[in-house]
Amino acid sequence: MRRYLAISTMMAGYRPYRKECHVEKVIISAAITGGMTVPGQSGAIPITPDEIMDSAVEAHAAGATIVHLHVREPETGKPSSSLDLFREVVSGIKDRCDVIVQPTTGGGQGMTLEERAAVLPELRPEMATFNSGSINFGLFPISERADDDRFEDWETEYLEGTRDYVFRNTFADMQKICSMVRESETKPELEAYDVGHLYNIKYLVDKGLLDTPVHIQFVLGVMGANAATIEQFMHMRRTALDLFGDDFTWSAAGVGYPAEFHLAAMCLMLGGHVRVGLEDNLRLKRRERAQSNAQLVEKAVSLAAMFDREPATPDEAREEFGLKGRTAVAF
Repeated sequence: MRRYLAISTMMAGYRPYRKECHVEKVIISAAITGGMTVPGQSGAIPITPDEIMDSAVEAHAAGATIVHLHVREPETGKPSSSLDLFREVVSGIKDRCDVIVQPTTGGGQGMTLEERAAVLPELRPEMATFNSGSINFGLFPISERADDDRFEDWETEYLEGTRDYVFRNTFADMQKICSMVRESETKPELEAYDVGHLYNIKYLVDKGLLDTPVHIQFVLGVMGANAATIEQFMHMRRTALDLFGDDFTWSAAGVGYPAEFHLAAMCLMLGGHVRVGLEDNLRLKRRERAQSNAQLVEKAVSLAAMFDREPATPDEAREEFGLKGRTAVAF
């Protein structure tokens, strides 16, 4: 009885997805390679431009509608803001498939806002991520758990450096990004790491700095922000519904395993969209590491089928999000 009451209470925030949306379709994003993870965490993380391109194309073939992209120094694997690397990767992916290419404006530790956001005026992508508030971003427990010889010196320093790292996204920063996404005609995917970030988005909407409907991604599980629990996910979603009504679309990214697939199941059940990928989670099962982004996408597709949902095509997602189309980008 207690379990039934708990589930009933949790589902009290349920509302059907927007009426005009084809709820049987799900837009699956694949986060190919991150700006905070380090290569020593998994040999499956794509590093070079060719590896990132191959992984993105394979993820699309497995069912991903969007590929979310960072780039890395090919020689070391360090996260990079190089526009040359970004242009090589996004152009190569575009030449090989019609997946929606979504570069980051979040970048990685130590990058300035100007470095992070340079992809907007340079590439004018259809979509890009937009971080909707500042948080502490702690990765140092990874180095505490690892053997001494697991990481290169720079990787240990990078992870340990997050003890004193604030992922800065002030209101001044966000206003700059608002202007840049509007100028580049890029649809922002608004990354909300905590409930207060939703109120930041509401402020930007009310000030006319963001166009509606907004697309929000709940990013849960980062140390320093909200936890990747079902209860916190539902709290975030209920708050978004209260703030935006039906004037938004949404997805969720769970950091780590099993959070990635627990939140994916909730998204599928409640009519949202899904993000998986090696940027967020390195495991296919509790005792099995993922060997590719495609494997994680395949698992999401199988999970979607259990809820009678199937992956949207890129063109269906372009229509749903009101994107300008792949011919209007600058790459």
